[in-house]
Amino acid sequence: MAITITDECINCGACEPECPNNAIYEGGAEWRFSDGTSIRGAFNRLNGESIEADAPQAPVYMDHYYIVPDKCTECVGFHDEPQCASVCPVDCCVDDENVRESQEDLLSKKQRMHA
Repeated sequence: MAITITDECINCGACEPECPNNAIYEGGAEWRFSDGTSIRGAFNRLNGESIEADAPQAPVYMDHYYIVPDKCTECVGFHDEPQCASVCPVDCCVDDENVRESQEDLLSKKQRMHA
């Protein structure tokens, strides 16, 4: 699974620098698969869609920080727990019930992003 940031976010930004996958962005900011990863060229998203890693993607949320599910590994392979959740002062970094992945899938995703 991935982590999501709820609309209870106070936009403090504490989570963003803690993410080893650079999967957290400020509300309204475009994101790229290449941001903070070794991904270059064509890349297959979790849904199978192929896109350019450097192509800007639309923000997930406009009003508060957000996590890109395709880049979130719950810190598997880096830390024992999701770092965003551990530093969030209002506990708004929670499991994303819409994105379920096994530990093996999360580790594989980490390896794809940081080859």
